[in-house]
Amino acid sequence: MSEPTLLVLDAEPPPRLGQLTGRVRVEHASAAEPDVFADQLTAADVLLVWDFSSDLVRRAWPGPGSRPRWVHTASAGVDHLLCPELVHSETVVTNARGIFDQPIAEYVAGLVIAMAKNLPETWDLQRRHEWRHRETQRIAGGRGCVVGTGPIGRAIADTLSALGIETALVGRTAREGVHGQDELDGLLAGADWVVCAAPLTDATRGMFDARRFGLMRPSARFVNIARGPLVVEDDLVAAVRGREIAGAALDVFQHEPLPADSPLWDTPGLLVSPHMSGDIHGWRDDLGRQFVQMYELWEAGKPLPNVVDKERGYVPGH
Repeated sequence: MSEPTLLVLDAEPPPRLGQLTGRVRVEHASAAEPDVFADQLTAADVLLVWDFSSDLVRRAWPGPGSRPRWVHTASAGVDHLLCPELVHSETVVTNARGIFDQPIAEYVAGLVIAMAKNLPETWDLQRRHEWRHRETQRIAGGRGCVVGTGPIGRAIADTLSALGIETALVGRTAREGVHGQDELDGLLAGADWVVCAAPLTDATRGMFDARRFGLMRPSARFVNIARGPLVVEDDLVAAVRGREIAGAALDVFQHEPLPADSPLWDTPGLLVSPHMSGDIHGWRDDLGRQFVQMYELWEAGKPLPNVVDKERGYVPGH
């Protein structure tokens, strides 16, 4: 029996797959060569999407020829993969659920502390050698609203709770410990901290818009660590500039890298970071180890973890 073919859509640095030597034939593809990738796709048994910033899979999948039986993306989101042809195929799609939960929760906690304690202004004043005493916001006793009930959203809620913030989780439907979408507007109106950790689907695209920002308190702050298109960015800029909300922090954007002329860069009270909230030292090694473990399960014919419901666009919760 011939070795299976593993096609890797590469990014630098490449994944460490040495443990699979002699067990699978590894081929590499580049997003810069879409025609070559389309040809390679027809001969692959497994596709590892290491370059999770590329939408090449979504563009190439509808073409002719056979397709891999399993696609794994080294990311939590799968919106860059899914197209109708993949959704309705028998191909199994998995993601990197479990890798980014705590790092992102820590990052959100850092943003909350930085905004509540006005650390950006403190650093600016230090650079100017200016001594200016100020008062800052108490964090404990505040209210939080985390939209998205996957492992990342739950880790964020737990971490905010550890800071003394009474935090509500909002999901697609209500269940024990989770509020449904029909309760979101009311929760936004009472929240000091609103964190978006939702998957990007047709139902969630643009969910944070002028109406939703208008529901929030003037003292509230908004954080998005999920996907850029969940937020109508012009509406957020208007809300922050108009002091409808006190501030915001974005780690993800409609277009990445964020264009140099984007108004988000220069909006007072808005923190911009380059899609790095889950990226701690060693994170790529963690992703590589996770894939190797999953490949060994697939090789043995055992059920895979992190299987995406392709119709919903995310891994269903328990």
